[in-house]
Amino acid sequence: VQTCALPILIVTAVVNFGAEVIADGNVHVYAPLRGKAIAGARGDTEARIFTTCMEAQLVAIAGIYRTAEVALAPEIAGKAAQISLDGKKIVMNAIL
Repeated sequence: VQTCALPILIVTAVVNFGAEVIADGNVHVYAPLRGKAIAGARGDTEARIFTTCMEAQLVAIAGIYRTAEVALAPEIAGKAAQISLDGKKIVMNAIL
């Protein structure tokens, strides 16, 4: 488990299945994200998660989460993506 008290956590290696990255602010993963990414750990609803290859088993922002039990849309799976909150809903957008 890697934690960070700064407003941003940058990871430049694969986050493998079972691994977790946690930050009070944004999480940037410049590699495949296969494990868990938790942004806004202390309740920051403006936090975001960015990855160059979305394959996460779990993403969470400010306590709102989504697991891999719900299949990713084809335009997101394995692609660069930004994850944010819209109210109490996780929103995933492809980064072109």
